[in-house]
Amino acid sequence: MASGPLPEIEIAGRKIGPGHEPYVICELSGNHNGSLDRALVMVDAAAATGCDAIKIQTYTADTITLDVDRPEFRIRGGLWDGRSLHELYQEAHTPFEWHAALFERARKLGVTLFSSPFDDTAVDLLAGLGAPAYKIASFEAVDLPLIRYAAARGKPLIISTGMANQAEMAAARDAALEAGAPGVVLLHCTSSYPAVMDDANVRTIPDMAARFGCPIGLSDHTPGTAASVAAVALGACVIEKHFTLARADGGPDAAFSLEPAEFSALVADCKAAWHALGRAHYDVLGSERGSLLFRRSLYVTADVKTGEVLTKANVRSVRPGNGMAPGELDKVLGRVAARDLARGEPLDWEMVG
Repeated sequence: MASGPLPEIEIAGRKIGPGHEPYVICELSGNHNGSLDRALVMVDAAAATGCDAIKIQTYTADTITLDVDRPEFRIRGGLWDGRSLHELYQEAHTPFEWHAALFERARKLGVTLFSSPFDDTAVDLLAGLGAPAYKIASFEAVDLPLIRYAAARGKPLIISTGMANQAEMAAARDAALEAGAPGVVLLHCTSSYPAVMDDANVRTIPDMAARFGCPIGLSDHTPGTAASVAAVALGACVIEKHFTLARADGGPDAAFSLEPAEFSALVADCKAAWHALGRAHYDVLGSERGSLLFRRSLYVTADVKTGEVLTKANVRSVRPGNGMAPGELDKVLGRVAARDLARGEPLDWEMVG
């Protein structure tokens, strides 16, 4: 188990770690549906959500798989049932020739953009475009040569860990750091599409932080925003979620992607959750001091003559808080008024004989 505070990393000047707001990544994936114009509009819409970064994926069908007709190259079950890997990736890929335009659009908008490379040629392309970080997808987390090649560029790596065991997670982290990455973030991930809430297991996040000694985040494939917000409450420093202009438009990942208004809510809720964590304390906050007046206290509730006995009929606990503490009531009852008391007066010991 790691000990001590977790290290920070930095991407394009933004610090990432437990002491900072969660870093929210908007994953465009293949929801551009084969249109560069749509991809550019997606960058615009993603930037408008307030996300910290936009992410794309850099591969071709031929760099990520083989175009062969064998059973193991065909998907069984789930969203893409019956499709061959090559067919799916041919549809979903973001062409290399689009990348310069996407990076330029993000720069003009002032938002960070980086990508997931899936082979060395993808790393080379992204390095040439000035990518400030690299994301390693869950399925590539065991590809240590790819991790080392990306890490050698001297940029931080964010590594998803879906399906990886502890030894594989440690190996991926170590390979990145040893090859020159200035920092690593591991993302807890459930590699099913979409993932069901019962499989999210976000309690894994603090355990990963303790085991691996680096910032931990969540790559979230569940519907909605609840898992991401819960992850932030448990210490997630990074949240990654898929994005689409409209689920009704279709697309390879549309079914588990958020629309713009939903993604804006994700960003706001994750950051609000982080601020809400605050610190453990038991002092009255400055913002609470004005409310102290309206706590309960002991008041005279009926006119009382000098020497008359104080009872529940003429003294009780009410708001506001200018009188004696309610806990003093038993000490007051049965004693007598030291002077005439008027209904609505706050009770103090000088009024009690």
